[in-house]
Amino acid sequence: MTGPLLLGVRHHGPGSARAVRRALDAAGPRIVLIEGPPEADALVPLAAEEGMRPPVALLAHVVDEPGKSAFWPFAEFSPEWVAVRWALAHAVPVRFIDLPAAHSLAMRDAEDAPNETDEADQADQAEDVRVDPLRVLAETAGYDDAERWWEDVVEHREGDAFAALGEAMGALRESYGDGGHGRDLVREAYMRLQVRAAQKEFGSGEEVAVVCGAWHVPALRQKTTVAADRALLKGLPKAKVDMTWVPWTHRRLARAGGYGAGIESPGWYGHLFSVPDRPVERWLTKIAGLLRDEDRIVSSAHVIEAVRLAESLAVMRGRPLAGLTETLDAVRAVLCEGSDVPLSLIHDKLVVGDVLGEVPESAPAVPLQRDLTRQQRTLRLKPAALEKELDLDLRGDTDAARSRLLHRLRLLGVDWGEPARSTRGSTGTFRETWRLRWEPELSVRVAEAGVWGTTVLAAAGAKAESDAVAATALADVTALAEHCLLAGLPDALPVVMRVLADRAALDADVGHLAQALPALVRALRYGDVRGTGTAALAEVATGLAERVFVGLPPACAGLDADAAVEMRGHVDAVHSAVALLERAELGERWRAVLRTLAARDSVAGEIRGRCARILLDEGALDDDGAARLMGLALSPGTPPGEAAAWIEGFVGGGSGGGLLLVHDERLLALVDAWLTGVSGDAFTDVLPLLRRTFSAYESGVRRTLGELVGRGPAASASAVSGVPSGFAGELDPDRADAVVPVVRLLLGVGAGAG
Repeated sequence: MTGPLLLGVRHHGPGSARAVRRALDAAGPRIVLIEGPPEADALVPLAAEEGMRPPVALLAHVVDEPGKSAFWPFAEFSPEWVAVRWALAHAVPVRFIDLPAAHSLAMRDAEDAPNETDEADQADQAEDVRVDPLRVLAETAGYDDAERWWEDVVEHREGDAFAALGEAMGALRESYGDGGHGRDLVREAYMRLQVRAAQKEFGSGEEVAVVCGAWHVPALRQKTTVAADRALLKGLPKAKVDMTWVPWTHRRLARAGGYGAGIESPGWYGHLFSVPDRPVERWLTKIAGLLRDEDRIVSSAHVIEAVRLAESLAVMRGRPLAGLTETLDAVRAVLCEGSDVPLSLIHDKLVVGDVLGEVPESAPAVPLQRDLTRQQRTLRLKPAALEKELDLDLRGDTDAARSRLLHRLRLLGVDWGEPARSTRGSTGTFRETWRLRWEPELSVRVAEAGVWGTTVLAAAGAKAESDAVAATALADVTALAEHCLLAGLPDALPVVMRVLADRAALDADVGHLAQALPALVRALRYGDVRGTGTAALAEVATGLAERVFVGLPPACAGLDADAAVEMRGHVDAVHSAVALLERAELGERWRAVLRTLAARDSVAGEIRGRCARILLDEGALDDDGAARLMGLALSPGTPPGEAAAWIEGFVGGGSGGGLLLVHDERLLALVDAWLTGVSGDAFTDVLPLLRRTFSAYESGVRRTLGELVGRGPAASASAVSGVPSGFAGELDPDRADAVVPVVRLLLGVGAGAG
């Protein structure tokens, strides 16, 4: 009647994991009970399969609402994982004894609590409203760092600390009660009932081994009646849940990732658990390899010196062995030459790490997940925790299929990949660049998307059709049409097009139409690349453009400053879309609209200036015409604020406008003459707008403009007269002949060539 073997552990503690293995080997229990959801009992045998590689997690979700979910993560160095593997290796039954997920998820919903990543309470939670047992014990021992205290007491010492930890937790619970973990009382009542049932079946002594958070050990030793425990469980809400194994990552085990029971250094703990001996030497060798991969010079002598420094620091600090702090201090001093820049890389790649676990194909999964896994294998797109860039050439079948898969997943809310700008300079319609990173929560998103279909293709199509019908804005429907073409959803596209045609016919807002047109035109281009029929889309796009041309002039009249900025964006978007349509008749009509807007006084100055600039860039307005429009806009009769807005529209938006002023000093002279004539009070009003305009230019452009303006009125007068500053009125043949030999030398032309 000695009671069960209670092994109080720190979740994800390698020292606890090694101690659990030793204790189980010594005791040889007939059953192992583990803190975790009982629904996972049927999944335990999967932990022994070859395809199961931690870190992994148990995922429980409500059947009808997959978004209501919880995870129970396990790393290779988690004591619970070690206990599971030990039991399977010794043919000993395993049972999870925590409160069922059916209750915990329903309780979370009833309490309207935020979604947590782990329902099982941990011995080292560090929320302000709760007691963090490790922090309290560390402070009691005179440590200001709980992680360092844990390393000194458990990780760096031989022997088992179960008795000492259990006694310490008992003292803490006498002082703090439940420590703010209110639901623990219910969970611990359920655990006691399960321990009693196991004792009744297998024996009351160490035939029953219990692996749980050390915080719960005093509660499991507590003498209570069955009736009292059952009373705590009476009337608990319940939900129907499914459970499976999913891959997890070291990054999500880290406390910095928001995991309540997380640890500071999963990669370091994994190293301590896996190496057979000399952990410091092996750790620093691993760091040296990483730095060499980054083209940093690290020799064997550096590593030897770093080991010596780490060990010396441990002695000076009174620690039993060099820990993570000492090794990183030594790395900073010896391998990184005092710099923290490479140290941040070491922390990201090794201290935390990018390890992604794997689960076997036999693990339960929704049909959509199985189809996704099959396509990932076929297309050689293996999920990884490390973010990577993927460049696709859409002319190839494999890359085109990869693109369709990623776009379909985005439609379903599974953001495994995110479109990005290539860092390798790859551009063009036939190329795409993605950034891929698999996060554990995406397994939940896949389960949620399973309501739309059993395959990725069917689910994405059904979701697109539903979103099109439910969309309230025309731009949303056009974006969906674009997504359908990108994702290769030919069955959904007709439905989306019908909704698009209906919404476009009813929507009279020019802003909405202008927002919708660019997405339609992009969809036409992508359709051409992917060989998709886009005749209906082209017809809608042409009709939409015609309606924008008719409605834009009246819509641009009488706008305030904010509305003018927004409408200028619409003008730019429509211009880009018309250019991509490559239809001569539409282009000519659009230029006529721009001429109308540029010359109409009732149109806001920023829009008039922008239209004039577009016409100038397109060659539809010559330099004299641009100078005339600027002269009218900056005439003395124009309010200063309106004139400044015209300048913003004409030369704002980046260095392109600045270069225009650099190379056409007539325009610069007009701006200069207007600016020097603005009154002091008016200048204060227009200064913010002018500063925004000119601050967007590159420093070299601003410097050149300053030099040109600094030449004074004579230079400006010559610019207005049509003679560029620094040039004579006529060609000087003698000066021109002087440079001919140099030009021939540069071109490799012989001296006798004419």
